Amino acid sequence: MALVQYSDSESEEDPSQSEIPPRPVKRLRQESTATPVSALPPLPKAFHDLYASSTRISVKDDPSLHGGRKRVIPHVEGNWPTHIYLEWYPSKEELATLGKAIAQIKRKLIESKVELNSLLRSDLGAQLPLHISLSRPVVLRTEQRFSFLETFQSAIRGSNIREFNVATDGLHCVPNYEKTRWFYVFRLKRPENDALNRLLGLSNRSLALFGQPPLYEASPHVSSADADSSGPMQPRRNEANGRTDFPDYSHCFHISLAWSLTEPSADERNQIANMVLQDLCGLSVRFDCVKAKIGNNITSIPLPIGMIG
Repeated sequence: MALVQYSDSESEEDPSQSEIPPRPVKRLRQESTATPVSALPPLPKAFHDLYASSTRISVKDDPSLHGGRKRVIPHVEGNWPTHIYLEWYPSKEELATLGKAIAQIKRKLIESKVELNSLLRSDLGAQLPLHISLSRPVVLRTEQRFSFLETFQSAIRGSNIREFNVATDGLHCVPNYEKTRWFYVFRLKRPENDALNRLLGLSNRSLALFGQPPLYEASPHVSSADADSSGPMQPRRNEANGRTDFPDYSHCFHISLAWSLTEPSADERNQIANMVLQDLCGLSVRFDCVKAKIGNNITSIPLPIGMIG
């Protein structure tokens, strides 16, 4: 429902023109036995999807407006930047744990020229969601948007992938594809029923139908020893359960905590990778849906509840 705007003359009425004098307001003394007001309920998950995109303040790529970052996908009329991912809003306790991890990383870089930028909060202090990517930042044409979404939703529904937990597993530094930014991330342990690899496989396969590149094949996150020199890894059919087993990229999945424009040295990366964070290693994150962001529109695709089949 749209908000109604009133003019100044309507919002500030002259008391002298009022026929009925205002009644004096009686203050009620609060009883000591009054029931305390309960905390407000949390916002529904769909609320975050409605306000996930910030207002555009420039139609051109202006890195000065984004901390020096450059747009990966140039804005072109008729192109729709697209991203498939799993989203996580940490609790207050989890946020505090992640904040401590970033503070320790900063201490490791205290003598470095690397300027660390947290991904936990916006410049105005609002909490930001974290995510696990299931696709590269890709581009769909206007006429491809709905066809792709239907294809991907159908693939998820037919996969029998149910909601699952993922445990964190140590800090690392990884670059983006263009190596214009470095991300400080924690890796993730392989979840039950191989849900991450299966979701990644469905995303890669669905995007390939629309001419889009896959995530993690020949990427900076995958060493030459991990990739098959003869070409991209192919899905395999598991004859035991009749399910498609996708290539194992468990060592690639991660959640980013912070970023920098300057590449840390090899010694600094090793120091960060060797950090021991007991609280961080004990985190377990539950995911019950997959999100597809096409332009500024976000579609949440729920995963079934219950035992994983």
